[in-house]
Amino acid sequence: MDTTHKPGKIVSLGIQHMLAMYGGAVIVPLIVGGAIGLNAKALATLISIDLAACGLATLLQAWRNRFFGIGLPIVMGCTFTAVSPMIIIGKQYGMPGICGAILVAGLVVLALSTFFGKIVHLFPPVVVGTVVMIIGITLIPVAVANMGGGQGAKGFGSPQNLILSFGVLALIIVMNRWFKGFMRTISVLISIIAGTIAGYFMGMVDFSSVGDAGWFHVVEPFSFGGPTFHIDAILAMSIVAVVSMIETTGVYLALSEICGEKLDEKRMEHGYRAEGLAILVGGLFNAFPYTTFSQNVGLVQMTRVKTRNVAIVCGISLVVLGLIPKIGVLTTLIPNAVIGGATLAMFGMVIASGVRMLSKVDFSHQENLLIVACSVGIGLGVTVQPDLFAKFPSIIQILTNNGIVSGSLTALILNLVFNVGRKSDNEIVHPADMAGQTVAETTAAKS
Repeated sequence: MDTTHKPGKIVSLGIQHMLAMYGGAVIVPLIVGGAIGLNAKALATLISIDLAACGLATLLQAWRNRFFGIGLPIVMGCTFTAVSPMIIIGKQYGMPGICGAILVAGLVVLALSTFFGKIVHLFPPVVVGTVVMIIGITLIPVAVANMGGGQGAKGFGSPQNLILSFGVLALIIVMNRWFKGFMRTISVLISIIAGTIAGYFMGMVDFSSVGDAGWFHVVEPFSFGGPTFHIDAILAMSIVAVVSMIETTGVYLALSEICGEKLDEKRMEHGYRAEGLAILVGGLFNAFPYTTFSQNVGLVQMTRVKTRNVAIVCGISLVVLGLIPKIGVLTTLIPNAVIGGATLAMFGMVIASGVRMLSKVDFSHQENLLIVACSVGIGLGVTVQPDLFAKFPSIIQILTNNGIVSGSLTALILNLVFNVGRKSDNEIVHPADMAGQTVAETTAAKS
């Protein structure tokens, strides 16, 4: 790996990596915290915790040792595929329920890390792509509600909110059409900043609360209470964790190619184990499950700086930001309409990511069409009509009350029914093709 770059360049590039993922990182707590009803103070705390936990997760992955850490320039953050499940869990069980589900999901990833490469064939593109698409579809209503100013907000759907939200969306589109390189990579962050400034001049932002916030605080474990454990929540979060492991495999392989480092089975295992530990860190601090951010892989490819030191600088920068309360408070001032405009594009990218995975599937086989059709139908149907199975025994409702769980299990079971034993056409696509195919251009496939 290239280690010849001067310290000043490494620091500047590490901060550049932090900027590239910052917009995606802070959107997650804003969306989840807002959806489950956290007040402004709690939301600012959640943002600070998330930034610090992102930094710790990144450092775990960069620290290559005998037990964990892949040692590549990887930046960790919360995947958007986890947002919808967390909102569902949070509305029912609160932050302690999210915390418990994340902790168990981390243990699941740790348990799978030693032999995940041997069972990855059970999750071919027709399954993973369908699951990601279901999750993305369930996220869109959240973005649209924010575009109007937030569900139940006074003046919902006002011209002011819609102009601001569509203005942010238009700026993202413009930057991705006419800008290249790093500016395209941070298009979401720039659009959010520009939208917030516009919101200030429209009388939608009040900066007075920033002055009242302190300059330093210590991030403490279980800030929102001890974890609670619920089977349906654990199932949903574990499914998300497994999907993330498959996508992460593609990121590992894409980076190994860019950096010219061959990954053996043991090193991949260390990477998976670091991801499991990162998820446990998220649960420990009442934050989120962490996985690789693919847009940072594109940044490595663009800059050609391949040393893991840039990830270490990025991780330290995130931890420092997480210890400054003013940063968390400042982030909470972003108007809902701005968040809605940005997340419509970002959540739409989750759906597009699922479609991209499904493009690797041979749909000349009717069975694959049925897998997608039935899984999306059941997943979306249960989401729209959650009382469909209300009269079934509670043990069955654990699997049917959550559209993501029911849709994912349907895809997995139907794939086993139709495709076990069939060769060539339905074998799993190489993970680098699944998750890393257009990683240099992708700005929000996983973030």
